[in-house]
Amino acid sequence: MLELIDKYGRVTRDLRVSLTDRCNLRCSYCVPEKGIPLIPRRDLLTTQEIIRLVTIAVNQLGITKIRFTGGEPLLRPELEEIISATPKHVEVALTTNGVGLADRAAALKSAGVHRVNISLDSVDEDEYVNITRRRRFDEAIAGVRAAVRVGLTPVKINAVMMPQISKESALNLVLFALREGVTLRFIEFMPLGPEGHWDKKDIVTSAAMIERLQNHLRMHPVANELRGSAPAALWNIEAGTHEGLSYPAGQLGFIGSVSEPFCAACDRTRLTAEGTIRSCLFSDAETDLRTLLRSGASDLDIAQKWCEAMWHKPAGHGIDSVDFVHPKRGMSAIGG
Repeated sequence: MLELIDKYGRVTRDLRVSLTDRCNLRCSYCVPEKGIPLIPRRDLLTTQEIIRLVTIAVNQLGITKIRFTGGEPLLRPELEEIISATPKHVEVALTTNGVGLADRAAALKSAGVHRVNISLDSVDEDEYVNITRRRRFDEAIAGVRAAVRVGLTPVKINAVMMPQISKESALNLVLFALREGVTLRFIEFMPLGPEGHWDKKDIVTSAAMIERLQNHLRMHPVANELRGSAPAALWNIEAGTHEGLSYPAGQLGFIGSVSEPFCAACDRTRLTAEGTIRSCLFSDAETDLRTLLRSGASDLDIAQKWCEAMWHKPAGHGIDSVDFVHPKRGMSAIGG
């Protein structure tokens, strides 16, 4: 078996697969209100091409964890087929905005999904509509509850820490997560949205968010050595009450991609919807596998090309560097 190792000795075990660049929301930190130019459908990987690349990644390159993303992966009609064809000995996860998940959670569980992450930045409906530019709040909440109900656990909620999100809104999101039995993870706003809409000085850091929440919650940090290669710094939350209503104990995560980068422990490779490999989320360097697929290359040829791409993975994302360049492609086109 080959191994996805880079020149700094990091070994890749985690594959992120973008199934589409389409999305049914228009989150302000991700895409402009009118959306972005979409990849022509002829350039998107076919279902069989995705299955082949996933199989190569697992059987020939040592991948042990796969996360299907988008855009919004639930917009890929063949999602359950792709998941069912994924080798059964790997951990399969899904990142979704939750819209439509309530109707498919059970089928996804049966197909082989182990757990889900759901993007949800607010539990205030008006604020949700303002962020997403769509009225899909009830569907997103139903998706969270359906995921818990069918056992796609641990269910995690991902929330981007935006400057305009109030302290009260952030606390209410934490309380919602605790009461629903899911794990909330706050994520620093990263330079992966519309160009010109990100400035480092405007981000809310993990440290600032922790300080805010400590005024309302009894929080205790989890030892770093228990984190491994996971990006989130974890805090245990004690049970308590807020405004007369109780909430149970739980756990809260903070992903400080900008202020506290974890590049040295990164074990990820990313496959875009049109079949290119990205070794780093913030790098514009991509390696084309689709052309190899469609020109009759062998599995070994493809695996070797993938290894070559990962060997040149940068040491870090370089956001603090004076010559950092905002990536040309946003998260919706790359896949998280």
